[in-house]
Order: sequence, then structure tokens, then C-alpha cells
Amino acid sequence: MARILAIDDESAITDLLVRSLSRDGHSVDAVNDPTSVPALDLSRYDLVLCDVMMPKLDGIELIKCIRDRVDGPIVFITAKVTEEDAVRGLGAGADEYIRKPFGVAELRAKVAAYLRRESRARTHVLAVGAARFNLDALELFVNETPVPLTATEYAVCEFLARHRAQTLSRSQIRNEALGWISDAGDDTISMHVSNARAKLRQAGIDPIETIRGRGYRWEA
Repeated sequence: MARILAIDDESAITDLLVRSLSRDGHSVDAVNDPTSVPALDLSRYDLVLCDVMMPKLDGIELIKCIRDRVDGPIVFITAKVTEEDAVRGLGAGADEYIRKPFGVAELRAKVAAYLRRESRARTHVLAVGAARFNLDALELFVNETPVPLTATEYAVCEFLARHRAQTLSRSQIRNEALGWISDAGDDTISMHVSNARAKLRQAGIDPIETIRGRGYRWEA
């Protein structure tokens, strides 16, 4: 059972999310006023589902406010899925998106996939050059300094580091980090890699190499 926070200004949507995901044994808290979210204890949630277009406080601005307090994936539920919207959402700290309108079966399958990703078997620590992955806590450190990656950015980096010196295609990275049922395209993966690369550079390393026309490779 996972603890899920569903944020949408339309009660009909949050009611659907609660009913649908409760079938799988999850505990779902619904919030219709986005301005109340920052006051919540967000560390208790394994997954956050958030609408984008909301009054008072839109989803992108909300996620910017709370990203560093949420350990698990943040998934937008939105009808806005242009490249510009995806870039804004991923830049704010979201991991993925689900398109509206969505089917209940699709929703349940995607949520299950995100949660499975977070519960993959771990072997404690993976050290690659100056980078050290805490595989239990899903955290990346560079010379003992934590790098503030989102859950998907972390999954991308860990996958590349585990297969260091191998060139991995965007589709391989997408399947590993987001799951085969993801709607994300190559541009979404490129954005996650770009975000992770910028954070790694701030920490003093630049291990991800772009192999033009083929994908990415961890060179550390």
C-alpha cells in the first residue's frame, strides 16, 4: 500500500482518483485547494498526483514550492502536453505526466509502474568515480555532498552509472526510468538528462556524455 496525495481543484477528479486508486489498496488524500498543500506534512507521501491548471496557485508553481519536501515521484495530470509545457513541468521538478482525459485502468497501471520503480531491489551503495549512489535512500552524493535530483533524474543517473561506458538510447532510458507505459517521448528524456547534468555540474562533475544520434553514456 502506498500513500498518495491527489491535488486538483475539481472535486470530481479527486473523487475519481480516490475511488480508482483505493481499489489497489492505496491510501489517497485529496486536496482541492492547492494553497493548502505547502502546510501539509509532505514527507509521508510516496507519490503526488497534481493538476497543472488550478486557480490561486497553478501546479507548476506549487511543485516548485514543495519539490524539496517530496521524496517520491511527482506526476502531473494535465491536458497541457506541448513540448513547452513538458519542459516547464520537468524544470519545476515533476517526474512525468498523465494526459487528461485518462481511463481508470490506464491511471491504475501507471501509478503501479511509478511505485514499482521506487521499490526496486537495492544493494546499498554504487560508487562511480566521485559519485556515490545510496541505493536504499535513492540519493546521489558527489564527494559527500548530496545532489538534489528528482526521483526520475535519480533513476536516469543510476541506470547510466550502472551501465557506465555503454551508450544507452533514449528509449532504453525511458523504459528503465519511467516504464514502458509512459507517454513520454525522447524530448522528455532529454530534458531529464539536461536537468540532471546541470545539477551534477554544480556539484563539480560532468559524467554524462551525449552520443549524437544514439543516446547517452556515463563516462565517470
